[in-house]
Amino acid sequence: MAELEYSSSPQAPEGMGYLEELAFDLRNSWEHGADDIWRGLDSELWAATHNPQVVLQTVARTRLRSALSDPEFLERLTGVVLARRRATQAKTWFERTHPQAPLTCAAYFSMEFGLSESLPIYSGGLGNVAGDQLKAANDLGVPVVGIGLLYQQGYFRQYIDHDGNQTALFPYNDPGQLPITPVRNAEGEWVRPRVRVAGPTLWLRAWEAQVGRVKLYLLDSNDPANAPVYRGVTSELYGGGKELRLQQELVLGLGGWRLLHSIGLKPEVCHLNEGHAAFAVLERAHEFMVEHKRPFDVALTATRAGNLFTTHTPVPAGFDSFEPPLLERYLKHYAADVLEIEFKELLGLGRKNPEDDTEPFNMAYLALRGSGAVNAVSELHGKVSRRIFSPLFDGWPLSEVPVGHVTNGVHTPTWDSVAADQLWTEACGAERWRETMEGVGERIDTLPAAELWAMRAKNREELVAYIRERLAHESGNESPSTGAKNVFDPNILTIGFARRFAVYKRPNLLLHDPERLARLLSDRQRPVQLVVAGKAHPADQPGKALVKAWIEFVARPELRSRVVFLSDYDMLLAEYLVRGVDLWINTPRRPWEACGTSGMKVLVNGGLNLSELDGWWAEAYSPEVGWAIGDGQEHGENDIAWDAAEAEQLYGLLENQIVPGFYDRDDSGIPRAWVEKVRRSMARLTPRFSANRAIREYAEKYYLPGAERYRARAENHGGLAVELVNMRRRIEDQWQGIYFGKFEIKSADNGHIFQTQVLSERFSKRRARGRTVR
Repeated sequence: MAELEYSSSPQAPEGMGYLEELAFDLRNSWEHGADDIWRGLDSELWAATHNPQVVLQTVARTRLRSALSDPEFLERLTGVVLARRRATQAKTWFERTHPQAPLTCAAYFSMEFGLSESLPIYSGGLGNVAGDQLKAANDLGVPVVGIGLLYQQGYFRQYIDHDGNQTALFPYNDPGQLPITPVRNAEGEWVRPRVRVAGPTLWLRAWEAQVGRVKLYLLDSNDPANAPVYRGVTSELYGGGKELRLQQELVLGLGGWRLLHSIGLKPEVCHLNEGHAAFAVLERAHEFMVEHKRPFDVALTATRAGNLFTTHTPVPAGFDSFEPPLLERYLKHYAADVLEIEFKELLGLGRKNPEDDTEPFNMAYLALRGSGAVNAVSELHGKVSRRIFSPLFDGWPLSEVPVGHVTNGVHTPTWDSVAADQLWTEACGAERWRETMEGVGERIDTLPAAELWAMRAKNREELVAYIRERLAHESGNESPSTGAKNVFDPNILTIGFARRFAVYKRPNLLLHDPERLARLLSDRQRPVQLVVAGKAHPADQPGKALVKAWIEFVARPELRSRVVFLSDYDMLLAEYLVRGVDLWINTPRRPWEACGTSGMKVLVNGGLNLSELDGWWAEAYSPEVGWAIGDGQEHGENDIAWDAAEAEQLYGLLENQIVPGFYDRDDSGIPRAWVEKVRRSMARLTPRFSANRAIREYAEKYYLPGAERYRARAENHGGLAVELVNMRRRIEDQWQGIYFGKFEIKSADNGHIFQTQVLSERFSKRRARGRTVR
């Protein structure tokens, strides 16, 4: 038998550079002009992974040479590459609107980024928000860089066994098959920042992901120079115990800021997407100390003006905290040798009471004390966050606790379907998502009902086809079997319910009365079909029990054509769901949904929402655009009676309004009232709850003012910061000696004048002066 000839390093064919340029650009996750290129190279592999880099690394070199020698293929490839280059070089909203901006770079730190299923370093909502905001920054030209971690295994993959139990799988993320490249310096050396962890030095490999004109830098600890015990620090997202979490947050915060320094970036703004990255404020202050030869308190005063902390947590217990002995092992030397402060002073930055030696170190407290601005992620969450952080502002009126809000939004081009994209393009133009989106709703208002309904029918049809193919694949068949072909119907009202399975999200509320739900689904005159998906954290036993309850319900023989549970919920599955469902249901316990973005993703596709009056829906809801449950009040965490009352509301709305509304058709077969709800939801809510609006709000409300304040404090080696520190010290030294004298209130035509004397023991009574406060 003849030997098989092979080459371990086959020569790259001419034109490979264009393919590599496309494969490494994560615009593939929302700009689909190159999809046919990858599909043409290996349709099966593309369908399974939607990862251009996997296709590029796997396909035969002979196949590449053949494709690149085809004039038609090469012309299509060249056209896509050049179009993307032109888009990258075009003038953006930020350049036009803020030509003399004090902001040249905002560093966006996040524990996870949900950009594409081809880069699985995300878990859920936090990552989706971070990914969508990087994409919107690209569209609008806001100068942002992302800083995150490259996990060897990422978040777990879900497998449901024959008994309905969730099993966690951890496949390896091979960097060679991810859309990332090593970060190298001018000499070609791999950039490897270091952090010290409880003794040894930890080397971190730096990687770069391209998101159009935006770069995302990722750090991983799997460097051969590290001891085996530390190579796995960046192994899993949200895995392990407290010590691993602390190690990861040190890598993200300290290592992330050192990486920026290594590659010559000097951001005016540091944006902490949750408290996980709070150690960055310490390292940023240290860099200022070295550069300007100032002590830590001055450096922190100068740099904090340019730091922004975004909190997503609706309950105090949700913040990461660490016991003092653990923190001492990892940060005592850093406090003494790097920051040149007492370790107790560092601990005080993360405590409510800095003098309480037993109090744990809270990452959110460090983020807040190290930031010049703090924001929540919805209007309601702003109120909740002011209450959460009020202990740090003793004596302040609750309304004046300095926490603002920017309601989250989604990157509409990522989540819209082909049919929806065509409809929006015809109505509003191809550039609609790259501008301010003003007026796009008015144009949707003018579209004929028949066009909107046709778009919805097309989306539903594609979702049904996807579900059938997926079920066939999971059963081991190459094509949909007879059973799979009978699952779902493209003409039936389709409801989606997908999220993380945690008790507070109440994924079992819809399952409160299984028999009533079964009757709703199997109604012969007005049938309903339901697609369910979601993961419970591997350590969350109650959450896994909720998954199993749904699996058992789905297995009922009479419902197998009307309800499915799709395992391993990820971005690809989410894209199909939010495009195809007619109704998205969300049932969290108020006010535990800080914002929620899953329901926002259906807006651009004409899907409607039925949700608890919590998070973003508390702002968005009106009877013209969807449905709501709840009374807008908070109830007990284990209020079984209230859960039952809201379940009754949920069933009642489905039975009496939603299902009849979908099937109430005119002579042309169009449900006019339903379509009008679709129209108003699309027109009013899509622009308002977009990442486009959110990133513009961040830029103008926080980034630009933060950059300006930071520049002012940093000028003259932190001269203003020195003044502020000295003034604070004087106030602290003399505060005990200050007291108030005579107090008077005088009425005036336009209000009241409050007048009091402010006196100090340092002055004689002859020199005591009064101050009028208006």
